[in-house]
Amino acid sequence: MNKTYYIYVLQCADNTLYCGYTNDVEKRFTAHNTGKGAKYTKARLPVKLLTSVTFENKSDALKCEWWFKNKLKRKEKLLLISKHKIREEFEKYEKTRQK
Repeated sequence: MNKTYYIYVLQCADNTLYCGYTNDVEKRFTAHNTGKGAKYTKARLPVKLLTSVTFENKSDALKCEWWFKNKLKRKEKLLLISKHKIREEFEKYEKTRQK
């Protein structure tokens, strides 16, 4: 059985964004909101799940998480979240890297 992986984006109580990866969004979200998710979110509770994106393999999920955290400005992140285009834009970025 193939596992499904996700990146997810949380909005923290201080209005900052947090992006992570998991194979169980609900479990990870609950962990964050109970202070067991990450040091960053622990100090910024409660958190709200803004979106999650599905990947068929761990490698692509981790690459997308890195891209989202390191290559995009906050404004770009919010736009992609609102348009549900994170995966599409990440795939475009990956194609340009592979040339």
